Amino acid sequence: MKTNELARLEAVDPRTFWQNEAADFTPWLGQGENIKLLGDTIGLELEPEAQEKGVGPFRADLLCKSTVDDSWVLIENQLERTDHSHLGQLLTYAAGLQAVTIVWIAREMTDEHRAALDWLNEITDTRINFFGLEIELWKIGESPLAPKFNVVSKPNDWTKPGMVVELSETKRMQREYWQGFRAYVAKKGAEFRTTKPLPDTYMNIAIGRSGFHLAAIASTWDSQDNTWGTGEIRAEFVVTLGNATELYDRFHTRQGEIQKELGLEEQLTWHNPENTKSWKTYFRKTVDVGDRSGWPAQHEWLRRRLNTLHRVFQPMVRQLGEHHKEMAAISDDLLLASTNRRVKPALAPAATDQSATSARSPAASRGRGAPGETPPDRPAVADRTPSGRRPGSV
Repeated sequence: MKTNELARLEAVDPRTFWQNEAADFTPWLGQGENIKLLGDTIGLELEPEAQEKGVGPFRADLLCKSTVDDSWVLIENQLERTDHSHLGQLLTYAAGLQAVTIVWIAREMTDEHRAALDWLNEITDTRINFFGLEIELWKIGESPLAPKFNVVSKPNDWTKPGMVVELSETKRMQREYWQGFRAYVAKKGAEFRTTKPLPDTYMNIAIGRSGFHLAAIASTWDSQDNTWGTGEIRAEFVVTLGNATELYDRFHTRQGEIQKELGLEEQLTWHNPENTKSWKTYFRKTVDVGDRSGWPAQHEWLRRRLNTLHRVFQPMVRQLGEHHKEMAAISDDLLLASTNRRVKPALAPAATDQSATSARSPAASRGRGAPGETPPDRPAVADRTPSGRRPGSV
């Protein structure tokens, strides 16, 4: 091939395509393929919730939900170099939320602001995460413009090394279990995407809408007998909306149709606990979670059932359209910073390995233990964390 046959990439000033941040760039970013490009860049599945949303004295450019765990993702845009004013706004947003991922997008991220984000990621706990991205536009000859996000600052591998002590034996086994599951799914293939393995009893999996997700559970808590034992695994479809009861009735009335569509002899268990804003339906199997030789068979069981749940429930969730957003209406009192709410990010290291999993949404936490509820403390065992707290079950 002759070198003169190769074209040259040409950088284009973002202002030539987006003249105004609020009127042009933010609406563009909120569109399906564009928010997906951003999500792919930072490793999140994002669903836009609101543009120019009031956040205390400021207005956030774009507010999204992570469809994996329903956590908030707040995006601030600049088509110029970063400045101290926007950095101050980001800190205000972080101070008003118990768990949030903040994404700062600019044409150019200055060295001092990149260093500030790196420092914030080091000193805050796992509930608060900061990303710094630069937006670029490129073209080849007269081709259409192509956007590109460059990550210049990010959380420390989505964990905060040095902020937690060494994991207990139980926590290490939990993480190894999900590492094995993720590797198994990557090898065998699946309709769903696994998430980062964490030292906990569950892995949440996105299904395409905030307020809905799948969950893989592996726990030594027996939810049928309400006792600790060898354990169980579950594949769940979970709904966590403010008015989940209405949706439960809508899905449950189609129980027979859903069961037929699943095509399995196993029957789904439907669980709608009182006084909660969530419900779930799931497959369950008694296993010995601590027996590593049985993990491949357990991973295959989870993979097949999660595939089935994804195949059946994802189209149903998508058919709900925008109605589910009305039931999960955004409330300033619950979501974002206000003059009456002053929740600050934790700056001190946690004393136990509990902080390794502190960034869990309420929806995710309800995935552990007995369905819809938290199991009692496990009987005393020799393996304790430095604080004396009993470690969680596998």
